[in-house]
Amino acid sequence: MKTTSFFYYSFFILLLVSCSPKKVNEAAKKPNVIFIYVDDLGYGDLSCYGATAVKTPNVDSLATAGIQFTDAHCTAATCTPSRYSLLTGNYAFRNNAAILPGDALLIINPKQETIADMFKKGGYATAVVGKWHLGLGDGSPNWNGIIKPGPLEIGFDYSYLIPATPDRVPTVFVENHNVVNLDPNDPIKVSYNERIGTDPIGLEDGEILKMTADAQHSGTIVDGISRIGFMSGGHKAYWKDEEFPNILTKKATDFITIHKDKPFFLYFALPDIHVPRAPNQKFVGATKMGPRGDAIVQMDWVTGQIVKKLKELNLTDNTIIVFSSDNGPILDDGYADKSIANAGSHHPGGSFKGGKYSAYEAGTRVPTIVYWPGKIKPAKSQALLSQVDFFASFAKLIGVKIKNKETAVDSFDMLDVLLGKNKKGRTNMLEEAFTMAIRDGNWKYIAPQTRPTPDWLVNKDVKSGLQQTPQLYDLSKDPKEENNLAEKNPEKVKAMAAQLAQIIETPTNK
Repeated sequence: MKTTSFFYYSFFILLLVSCSPKKVNEAAKKPNVIFIYVDDLGYGDLSCYGATAVKTPNVDSLATAGIQFTDAHCTAATCTPSRYSLLTGNYAFRNNAAILPGDALLIINPKQETIADMFKKGGYATAVVGKWHLGLGDGSPNWNGIIKPGPLEIGFDYSYLIPATPDRVPTVFVENHNVVNLDPNDPIKVSYNERIGTDPIGLEDGEILKMTADAQHSGTIVDGISRIGFMSGGHKAYWKDEEFPNILTKKATDFITIHKDKPFFLYFALPDIHVPRAPNQKFVGATKMGPRGDAIVQMDWVTGQIVKKLKELNLTDNTIIVFSSDNGPILDDGYADKSIANAGSHHPGGSFKGGKYSAYEAGTRVPTIVYWPGKIKPAKSQALLSQVDFFASFAKLIGVKIKNKETAVDSFDMLDVLLGKNKKGRTNMLEEAFTMAIRDGNWKYIAPQTRPTPDWLVNKDVKSGLQQTPQLYDLSKDPKEENNLAEKNPEKVKAMAAQLAQIIETPTNK
């Protein structure tokens, strides 16, 4: 009996020893995931997508070693809606998500599951660093106290934020629930309705400005740049735009370092190349395009720093990097930085029409690269792809089932497309601007405009695509959307309008 008992005991110990490492190794195989989400970067703004006036070697290296998509899209031609869709897997119109002021409440309900929640279910540490612009708090944020709900209430373990956009007050960083470096004796007040405090504003103190701005961007001056809205207090907490790349990159790489032994998800939302463009001195003059071109070079450097950190920590082969943009490009967006005059032969939207705010292709067709050394074979893909699909695709990758019918209602599993195993992509896809559009293969339908064109959009340097009549384009023959075929193809218009209405009414993947 003793011999038999000893045999079974020894076998049990051997089983434990042989199985435990396997479980550990299986957990370690879960890849880290980093979204590098650039702001206002156009399809033609990278050298790997054809730009010649600016060089982006770090991003190019991702494209060379990964999947470079040529027909991939953000969900909307403006920032807040695209970010909402990226994080929730839902089209933004389902929540009436639009461009937010700097003091808006959080537009993602904490009860709604986000992509960060999904990664946490899969055993990941999660963080967001950079531009937020999805609102904070449940009313008027308490900038002098605990600011919640925010990212920590919707699935992120850590956050370090530009609360809205670089051109909006409050011009302070928020780490987790608190303003960074806040002096309690100099409390922050924010108003988007009227001037407050005694700080100079752009309309009255132009002599201290680094660059002049339109009336909308001529509120409180911070770091020599006037912003949208008015602010008083918080002076010790003010950021310096030129330090964005250093501060935000350090926060991102610190998170990577701390969590190098555990799977992590990092949503790194870069403020470049959004206005105001005030790149760090080491990038000034890097191009002949002025601040906008230099900001692209700065963005490329930041991307390179993330890859460099992964290599230092031997994490490269087990980390997926998704690189993309929140909407198409814009040159003049409120500040006199000579972006139009200095553009020269550079076409930020590539060969496509439109840009930020536009219903045309350049509004949502953005650079998109997926990089995973050793797992993804280098290739270019023409697959039709939407950022709303990242949610379901990565849930499939890490083995998390989406059980709630209200979660990621517009997100399809496109994992094989992201990994280069399938080049078919979507058959149809919705695009949001100041009207709705839909792609069906190479056919594109733009619905008639039903809302007035915003006053501030009228004079922008983009072709908005807003018309009172339907538009229909065959992108296989007319990628620049110059030949409206709606009158010649009424049945196609009718069919695509009905298809669009059906998607709006009922998500097609549920």
